[in-house]
Amino acid sequence: MDDKRGNIARFAVFWTLQGIWVWTVSLPITIVNGIATRNPEIQTADVVGWVMWGIGVTIEAIADQQKLQLKRDPAAQRRWCDVGVWKWSRHPNYFGEIFLWCGIFVASTPVLEGGQWGAIASPTLITLLLLFVSGIPLLEASGDKKHGGNPAYRAYKSRTSPLIPLPPALYGSLPNWLKTVFLFEFPLYNRKLAAGEECLEPLN
Repeated sequence: MDDKRGNIARFAVFWTLQGIWVWTVSLPITIVNGIATRNPEIQTADVVGWVMWGIGVTIEAIADQQKLQLKRDPAAQRRWCDVGVWKWSRHPNYFGEIFLWCGIFVASTPVLEGGQWGAIASPTLITLLLLFVSGIPLLEASGDKKHGGNPAYRAYKSRTSPLIPLPPALYGSLPNWLKTVFLFEFPLYNRKLAAGEECLEPLN
C-alpha cells in the first residue's frame, strides 16, 4: 500500500481495482436493495441462503478466534495452526468466507431476473481469488517455506483438506484425483514442497 502512494498511476489502479472488487462482491445485495417493484414472500431459497450465511460467519469467526489464541501462546509461536476447526481444514476461515457469500447469493435468487443473474459473479470472484490469487496459494507457500522440512507438517497437509472441512481420517484415505477434482487440492498448493525447499525451523 505505502509503495503505491508515491506513484499516482499505481495508486489510481489500486483503488480502481479495489472499487471493482467491492462492487462485484456486493452485487447480490445491491440488486436486491435496488428492486422496488418486486416484494415476494419469504421462499425456501431465502431460508437456505440465510442458513448458509450463518454457518459461514460462524465457521469464519471460530477459525479466526482459534488462530488468534494459538498466536498468543508463546509455546506455539513457530507452529502452524492445527487446532479446533483447523484440524478439519487448512483454511476454514476461507471456507466460511466463501460459504457466506454463496449464501447471500442464494438468498437473492427469488428476485433475480434476466441480467440480474450476473450477481453470481459475487461468490465466483471471492472463490477464485481465495483459491488462486491472494488467499490459499500465498498462505500455503508461506507455510511450506517455514515448515516444509518438518514431517509432522507434511503429515498434517496430507490428511487435512485445503478448504472444505472433512474428518482427517476420511480425507487422508481419499485418492489424489478425487481430492484434486472435488476438494481443491491443487498442485500449486504444494509447489514449494515438490521443489524440496528446506524448513526454516528446527525439526521437532
